[in-house]
Amino acid sequence: MPATPIIAPYPATRLRRLRRTPALRALTAERNLTAQNLIWPIFVTEVAGAEGEIASMPGVERLTLDGAQRAAERAAELGIPAICIFPHSDPDLKTEGCERAWDENNIGNRAIRAVKDAVPDLAVMTDIALDPYNVNGHDGLVRDGVILNDETVVALVQMALVQAQSGADILGPSDMMDGRIAALRGALESEGHKDVAILSYAAKYASSFYGPFRDAVGASGRLIGDKKTYQINPANRDEALRCVARDLSEGADMVMVKPGMPYLDICREVKDQFGAPTFAYQVSGEYAMMEGAIRAGWLKRDTVTESLLCFRRAGCDGILTYYAPQVAEALAQG
Repeated sequence: MPATPIIAPYPATRLRRLRRTPALRALTAERNLTAQNLIWPIFVTEVAGAEGEIASMPGVERLTLDGAQRAAERAAELGIPAICIFPHSDPDLKTEGCERAWDENNIGNRAIRAVKDAVPDLAVMTDIALDPYNVNGHDGLVRDGVILNDETVVALVQMALVQAQSGADILGPSDMMDGRIAALRGALESEGHKDVAILSYAAKYASSFYGPFRDAVGASGRLIGDKKTYQINPANRDEALRCVARDLSEGADMVMVKPGMPYLDICREVKDQFGAPTFAYQVSGEYAMMEGAIRAGWLKRDTVTESLLCFRRAGCDGILTYYAPQVAEALAQG
């Protein structure tokens, strides 16, 4: 149980004493934020002419392979320990069977190899879900309008093994299919990839905050239906905790809550209950709202750092954020 605070009555206790100067505030800060707490998500495209700024995410760009290598070099220089690669694949090559998801030469796997060639010591995280290669826009295989669980898990294992072979350090299954963590861990062990970590999107909600991300990966307008049959209802807390417990029991090394700031209560509960490495994703909608308000002059730029401190205060060991390089630069400058 948490300790009961002992507070002398006023004026013996003046809580403002420790807020008086920057030095006192620094000495008594309960949480801090460093570049080591950040994972930088990047988008890599194989579509000619698709590189450049994403309209719904001002300041964020789709990158070529060369651009991904430059981003990796920048991350390493700034002390960011990991990047997460999201593919923007050719829409004309998307299929119902999602076969390109486990093609060693798809844009995601080429990007893994390119980044590891440029910066071998940078940790590379990937996304495990079929939506970048699915003509239906879903994270899983679809038959007669139903997202198939077990068949999807088989496909995800194939996808994961190729990513591991390409050099990924951390696999991020974001699909929310039942049983996929056990299947992935078993396959990685049996195929000689025992050191590849799994950062499971264990509590991924069926959120409206993902819209700009779908623009970034070229999925907007392609999704048939919605993802509510496999992502968590935003009303549910207990279900999220059951999902986290399940994924840890199946072999996840780390767990994630997604989205981030609207779900900080879940982050806190996950950390308190399980004590596992806990991450959250400051998703595209969160980024777009803040960046739009900052550029309009309605919020100050230091809102970004405040938002990331909120993740840390809520128990997160790390945060996926599109602001990673800007924040790392600001922290380096003091």
